[in-house]
Amino acid sequence: MFPMRKAFLFVLAAVLLSGCNIIYRAPVYQGNLLETKNVEQLQVGMTRQQVDGLLGTPPVADPFHNNRWDYVASERYERKKTEIKILTVYFDGDAVSKWEGEYFPDHNAALQVQSRKFGNLPRETEKEKAKKRGR
Repeated sequence: MFPMRKAFLFVLAAVLLSGCNIIYRAPVYQGNLLETKNVEQLQVGMTRQQVDGLLGTPPVADPFHNNRWDYVASERYERKKTEIKILTVYFDGDAVSKWEGEYFPDHNAALQVQSRKFGNLPRETEKEKAKKRGR
């Protein structure tokens, strides 16, 4: 009877701890995760369609500021720690006039690697691994 109580307490503790995010805290990403290679291709004079092709559509269309697109992204690892970055692209008519702000560089690749550890994405095939090695 005593070993049964120990087993029950162990299972109960494991269930309670897993529900409290003590064992694993999943990172939460929201918004536009931009790639460095795409942001570096921005040029003054590009059209809105070209920017949309590079960076995608901004998450929210602001009706009061038609001359700018805000790419907002946030990441949260803990319940109280959230980091927000905004990259703003300004337009003069239909052409880019300037851009400013910050973004999370190359978080898509890091997120894919991290997600593969927990089975959320398919693992690399042998063919993909060989391609990375240059074979």
